Parts: sequence; structure tokens; C-alpha cells
Amino acid sequence: MNLILFGPPGAGKGTQAKRLVEQRQMVQLSTGDMLRAAIASGSDLGKRVSGIMERGELVSDEIVVALIEERLPEAEAAGGAIFDGFPRTLAQAQALDQMLKGRGRQIDLVVRLKVDDEALLERITGRFAESGRPDDNPDTFKVRLAAYNQQTAPLLPHYEGQGKLVEVDGMGSIDAVAKVIDAALDGVNA
Repeated sequence: MNLILFGPPGAGKGTQAKRLVEQRQMVQLSTGDMLRAAIASGSDLGKRVSGIMERGELVSDEIVVALIEERLPEAEAAGGAIFDGFPRTLAQAQALDQMLKGRGRQIDLVVRLKVDDEALLERITGRFAESGRPDDNPDTFKVRLAAYNQQTAPLLPHYEGQGKLVEVDGMGSIDAVAKVIDAALDGVNA
């Protein structure tokens, strides 16, 4: 089972992904987490992407595709992946489709967490105050949200055309969102 979680930054993708990892033993492939780990390690990659992320810009397709490809064997061994924050562009979606096809796999389900932009800004402002994550800075968040709306949201028709898209009200409680996602996953497995 390969699942993509779509939604703007702060929509709850990470929360739902962590729950699915615990309950379904899937592997979460979060490009954001991978990139933050690279920055924290002080690696060459981390140095290259640090400024890009601090400005709220998207990291190049080449870098994120390579990160994902490196982790696919781990996800396959666990029985599936949760793609969180990837793909973000049509080129990334096409690269992912090709990578998986070459491995005899595919994306089985795409869940879009629909959220209200203003409520999301409030959520991010609170998260920034608690965690201090540089990419949660409200000004940076506005740039990230605009990037999502311009570059990632257009991917929805790509997956809708494949009959894989399920839309979920991401403003509901964590449990309410989880129930809808679980029902969609169970529907694919049926």
C-alpha cells in the first residue's frame, strides 16, 4: 500500500502519518523531515537546502526525488509508504510514478486534507511559538502556503483522473480525520 498525504503545511499530514506508522506499520517518507535532518547534520545537502527552506521556497525536484528513491527499499520491506510532502510538483509525481512502476508498484491512494487557510495560519503561529521551527515562522508559512497552492494543488487532477483521490475535511478532530482515512484505506484493501 502506497499512500500520498496531500495538504498545505500544517494541515495535519505528519500527525496522520505517524498514526498510520504506529497502527499499520507503514513507513513515513517525509521530505520535510529528511531535509530538516540533513540541515541538522550539517551535511553538504543540509547546507545547500537550509537557505531555501528558511525562505519558504521548494527544494529542487532532483534533490527530493533522490531522497525518496533512497528510502523506497525500506518502505517496500515494511509493506508500504506514506508519502508526506511529496510529490509537490507534476514532475515529482511523474518521477514517483516511474520509480514505483519500475519496482512493480504504484500509488494506491491519495488523501487530500482540505483546510481553511486562515485557520491554518493560526495553527502554524501557535506551533511556531511552541517549537520555533524556522519553516513555521508565520511569514515563511505564507510563502510555503502560496507555493503549495501554486505548485502542488494542481497535482490533484493528476490523481483524481486516476481515481485515487479522496478528500477529507482536515479541520475536523484528529480522530475524525483518522476515521475517514482508515475507511478509505480499508476500501482500497477490500
